[in-house]
Amino acid sequence: MSTRVTVRKNSYKDSVRLLEATRAILGASGVSWGWALMATPANLETLAEQGITDEVGTPGANDLVLAVQATDDESATAALETAEATLFAANAGAEEGTVETATDLAAALAEHPGANVAIISVAGPYAALEAHKALSAGLDVLLFSDNVPLEDEVALKERARDLGRLVMGPGAGTAMLAGAGLGFANRVTAGPVGIVAAAGTGAQEVMSLLDRWGTGVSHVIGVGGRDLSPEVGGLMAESALRALDADERTQAILLVSKPPARDVAERLLAIPSKPTVAALMGLRDVLSTSDNVIVVNTLERGAAETLAIVGGTEPDLVGSLAEDVAGIVTGLEPSRTKVVGLYSGGTLCYEALTIATDHIGPIHSNVPLDKSLTVAAATPQSHLFLDLGEEEYTKGRPHPMIDPQARIELLEKQVDDQRVAAVLLDVVIGDGAHEDPAGMLAPAIEKVVGSGAVVVAYVLGTALDPQDLHQQQETLRRAGCIVTETAARAALAASAIALRDPALVATEL
Repeated sequence: MSTRVTVRKNSYKDSVRLLEATRAILGASGVSWGWALMATPANLETLAEQGITDEVGTPGANDLVLAVQATDDESATAALETAEATLFAANAGAEEGTVETATDLAAALAEHPGANVAIISVAGPYAALEAHKALSAGLDVLLFSDNVPLEDEVALKERARDLGRLVMGPGAGTAMLAGAGLGFANRVTAGPVGIVAAAGTGAQEVMSLLDRWGTGVSHVIGVGGRDLSPEVGGLMAESALRALDADERTQAILLVSKPPARDVAERLLAIPSKPTVAALMGLRDVLSTSDNVIVVNTLERGAAETLAIVGGTEPDLVGSLAEDVAGIVTGLEPSRTKVVGLYSGGTLCYEALTIATDHIGPIHSNVPLDKSLTVAAATPQSHLFLDLGEEEYTKGRPHPMIDPQARIELLEKQVDDQRVAAVLLDVVIGDGAHEDPAGMLAPAIEKVVGSGAVVVAYVLGTALDPQDLHQQQETLRRAGCIVTETAARAALAASAIALRDPALVATEL
């Protein structure tokens, strides 16, 4: 094994560029591990856990580190060269006079005076300052950065509200404004539905379902996962709802969130005069709302109700799923009753938990759950749903939407567990995601299916996405998966397999 490290002094790169470079390293021949990172104390600790210390030296937090472990020196060197080319291609172009790269917000605005949105992706402690600069310049903000202190978020959003601007985030991974996708976004047709989302993959799920079911989207405004909390009070959701209510292209509004603070939700849902659907995943309370508002508790139902408002027809969500499940469960060993969910999308994992718990009972998970749900203890027998995008799985490696390796490793662990009846997977495609996630997962899926368990998969995306929804679905089917129409149906299918109850897949949500 060969380890190679390159340190670039004073070469700050934002998290999006670092993810691109990490993907380039991991995609190189012979590489077993690699990472592009800024030399923060936390990142250096992770490198030390990987056994990389002397090679790094004592860099500062603004220094760029590229690290790789490969089968031989030649492969390691080639991987680092690929990463450097990914990170510094724009700079090289600038030196040749073909591309000019702005070094700060003021320079970027001087080059693009018509810009009206700033995408900010810097370390959490510095993110609020950069966002304030963008607001002062008259820009709306997509704040991709996470780890922003709550008090900074509130201050930013109060200022944005007073200025008539949007702060989307922090931790806003998805938005689409007038057809332009920002962050992790899916390619959808233009249409009459405006989406406000406090959940990134939740926004992707509903925008993709609407597109696949025959209608389009005007805008997707991500507001960050804490926006509807009591502390933030829906500051940006309120601004977004008012903007969509006044937008002539938007005929219906879809609000997406995990269970919000009740008083915040009721106040927000009193704002729009247009037909509005609130998909509040796992919501158990009954909210007091006006006649133009429909409240549901799954993403599937949120998309379907919105589709009906704009004159669309809900597709067949079940199809042959009951028959497929019935055929499979007849051959399952009686000892196989456990469900394992391995998710790349945290929102989809949360929704699946709220659905499956009602049928198979408590589930152990690393996802923070609403107080109405009981979390199972971690035992070999317990059902297990994991969000692999959480920090314990992304520390030192890319997000699973970008690099499927973490899921491949966990999938292969299920091969030897004779208690597993069904493994649940989401496959998220679109801009920013891996170029062929289904193809990467397929060999491990085949091993799980060959061991006697069932794999239930759902592809979040559209036919317009670069990975192509239908190609991804077909790859999974060839690997032996049951492929469902929505993420919610996948959770029902896995529950039906564990309980040997095929009729469960047709449950009305």
